[in-house]
Amino acid sequence: MINKIDDRFSIAPQIRPEDVAGLADAGYRGIICARPDGEDAGQPSFADIAAAAAAAGLKAIHIPVSGMLGEGQLIRMQQALAEIEGPILGYCRSGGRAGSLYQALL
Repeated sequence: MINKIDDRFSIAPQIRPEDVAGLADAGYRGIICARPDGEDAGQPSFADIAAAAAAAGLKAIHIPVSGMLGEGQLIRMQQALAEIEGPILGYCRSGGRAGSLYQALL
């Protein structure tokens, strides 16, 4: 379930490596993961998502958030937005942290 915030950024709950090719087909050019590895049992690692992204021609960036957003995370998000041209999908457990990262920079 993807929730489009604007033409630049959409959010989603946890994705799986097998979802990534479909995201590329849908026009996304990058993925930002706001979820720390190991947060839940059975959660795919960021490395697995990043490998699937590379195979699909997408850039993948990990900006893990647990708790309040910090200055370092906001700086990294700003850099990520500058690095990725085109639509980006941000994800975490529910999509909320990924959306917060983006909206904090608007």
